Amino acid sequence: MPDHQRFERITFSLQKSHEKTKTSPSPKRLGAAKFGFMEDLDAQQLAAYLHLTPAQVTKMASRGRLPGRRVGGDWRFSEAEIHHWLEERIGAGDEEELDRLDLVLDRNATPHPRPVVELCQPETIEIPLSSRTRGSVIRTMCEIAGRSGLMWDANVMSQAVEMREAMHPTALDCGVALLHPRRPQTSILSDSVIALGICPSAIPFSDDGQLVDVFFLICSFDDPSHLRILSRLSRLITATDLLIQLRQATDAQQAHAALVTCDQGLDSAGSVKP
Repeated sequence: MPDHQRFERITFSLQKSHEKTKTSPSPKRLGAAKFGFMEDLDAQQLAAYLHLTPAQVTKMASRGRLPGRRVGGDWRFSEAEIHHWLEERIGAGDEEELDRLDLVLDRNATPHPRPVVELCQPETIEIPLSSRTRGSVIRTMCEIAGRSGLMWDANVMSQAVEMREAMHPTALDCGVALLHPRRPQTSILSDSVIALGICPSAIPFSDDGQLVDVFFLICSFDDPSHLRILSRLSRLITATDLLIQLRQATDAQQAHAALVTCDQGLDSAGSVKP
């Protein structure tokens, strides 16, 4: 199956409102966006980033498979919305989809953040996580991330994560939630950091009662790093026995050792190292 057909097949219409972002007279490539500044792209620029043709991009947008809007008869695409769209593809993706999206990031020279096992250290792991409500989990996870010294305003991060969860819950069917703010909170971060919390038993964490016991909080310094980190965590969750090992861990050191073991296992199996 051709790449563009596979790419269309794995997409679906985003059921969300699309924010307006600041327009620049000379939009830059999406992969270069950093420090929270986002621009608008036309169909040709987005096609170059996704390695599709402009016709394929406009077709996908017309069918609701890409978030965009018409301005003066032409399609325009918010970089922030495209990053969120890619994020949704990663979070819900299988191995083939993750490979496709990693290829997009590689082709556009998206920088690699530090490895997940370095971003999530024992001091940012809490076992057991005693919180029993969604709000208390988010607040506690942000406080745990603050132990790293890389994030210095847990309240601001907590509010941003709560807003993201209110829009689109990050709970997965496997009992994991990949918490993160909608946009990188660069003003309160000196680098990316990941917190991990594991509850003794699962708690309802979405409006439909989805049960979760393993919580990752991803505090990324910029959008490209966020996509890389989310992709790697998704692979660890779906392609290794990480969740089994984490649920058996009795302390932070054991949980971190499980991360290291499974991360090394991915690399030895031929996966791309983040």
